[in-house]
Amino acid sequence: MPNALFKVPLPANEPIKSYAPETPEREELKAKLSELKGQQIEIPLIIGGKEVKTGKLGQCVLPHDHQTVIGTYHQAGEKEVQMAIEAALEARKGWATMDWQDRVAIFLRAADLLAGPWRSLLNAATMLCQSKNVFQAEIDAACELVDLLRLNCYYVTQIIDYQPPYSSSGTWNRMEYRPLEGFVFAVTPFNFTAIGGNLSSSPAMVGNVSVWKPASSAVYSAYYVMKLFQEAGLPDGVINFIPGPGSGVGPLVLNSRFLAGIHFTGSTDTFQTMWKTVGQNIKNYKCYPRIVGETGGKDFVVAHASADVKALGVALIRGAFEYQGQKCSAASRAYIPKGLWGDLKDYMISELKAVKMGGVEDFTNLINAVIDEPAFSKISGYLEYVKKSKDAEILLGGKYDDTKGFFIEPTVVLTTNPHFRTMEEEIFGPVLTVYVYDDDKYEETLHLCDETSPYGLTGAIFAQDQQAVVMAERVLVNAAGNFYVNDKPTGAVAGQQPFGGSRASGTNDKAGSLWNMIRWVSPRAIKDNFVPAMDWRYPFMAEK
Repeated sequence: MPNALFKVPLPANEPIKSYAPETPEREELKAKLSELKGQQIEIPLIIGGKEVKTGKLGQCVLPHDHQTVIGTYHQAGEKEVQMAIEAALEARKGWATMDWQDRVAIFLRAADLLAGPWRSLLNAATMLCQSKNVFQAEIDAACELVDLLRLNCYYVTQIIDYQPPYSSSGTWNRMEYRPLEGFVFAVTPFNFTAIGGNLSSSPAMVGNVSVWKPASSAVYSAYYVMKLFQEAGLPDGVINFIPGPGSGVGPLVLNSRFLAGIHFTGSTDTFQTMWKTVGQNIKNYKCYPRIVGETGGKDFVVAHASADVKALGVALIRGAFEYQGQKCSAASRAYIPKGLWGDLKDYMISELKAVKMGGVEDFTNLINAVIDEPAFSKISGYLEYVKKSKDAEILLGGKYDDTKGFFIEPTVVLTTNPHFRTMEEEIFGPVLTVYVYDDDKYEETLHLCDETSPYGLTGAIFAQDQQAVVMAERVLVNAAGNFYVNDKPTGAVAGQQPFGGSRASGTNDKAGSLWNMIRWVSPRAIKDNFVPAMDWRYPFMAEK
């Protein structure tokens, strides 16, 4: 049991800086943006603490200015994957036996470094690499990652603190929380720098070792997260950084006998393929791998006739279009009663005309570029489909241009078909589809919402009528792992709204919570018998 004097206190959430004109953080960040944009860095693999260069290179470009290269990165092949696994297993020998206080101290130090001197670097890297405006970068690369590091350290103490009741009858029962026997494969997406830092580090806090493959379009910011961990004192080999194509790296890692866990955020198809591969290899593993994944979403907003129109409109604009709709939680489909639709439509059209789109260096832009050419092509393909359809029309937006950057206008689609393609399929872009229903069909529409999508990640209900809220909570009980009342379905705060969904959206192990951290430990029950029995006979066996 940990000594109470050494417990990690429950941390408060990291305050969000404003970056308003004339604030010191704004000036510091602008200087860092200029510095990073004006140079190219070479990003190696980091295996066993050593830099490894393969010569097989990829480029880090600005999505909003794709002719600007800010870095090149080396990609892992079969040799490097095996090196990373071996380095992780070697590091595990010392890391797994290190006192928990010493392990969490490293990540608490990383959190403080990020909250302080590293803040502008991680924010600027995220803005440039992933085309995020300053607020989106601040709540991601700074605040959320700081929160996750601190909270997960706190959850470590909660796990260790759970012990069986002490018995005074000659025995002592206790629980030991061991790391998994092998390594954890962390596979992280482009859209949140914090996810990269969290998925690679959270298993490590309880003694595991990680092999980390970041998304190719987010290697630049992920590299700085890795350097942050090293600066905080992370021992060599505990986390091994191996960028590379998923199709090349993934199968090699999944075939390892020592795979003990998968910590994944990404596409549903990729996660299902990985799970299938694990199933096919199940007899080859030393232990059954823990599989934790958060995948796609087709997130909804349902409005009741009693909803406040302005609050609803603001939530739809922010929920659907912040970070260009490239959040797993982004509002993608909305169900609006006829009685509200006219006023809501007028409000959204008026407000969206004031929204500016462009590069991240201009802080007046709300909307920036989508991540890369494949995303641009996919989203623009949906827009062309809508334009040709008889069941839907584009009310606002619908234009796109990749001449300088991968820019797609915030787009509102109106459909008469509740099962229209853009109501059902994940687009992962700035496209919101609206279905207008008869005011007296609220309950019917809730069931329609529940049955339309295979996903179950986030959703929101807007209503001033509390009975309508209660009905929505009951009907949509399985439709969203994160459910919001009179708020947008994005922006979960670590520690306040643990994040994750079920159905096709993942395993719902709630990143940023005790439930996620406990997946990375393997408990051992220990009974210490102080007064062993000295006779095999029991009292019931006596003849008289």
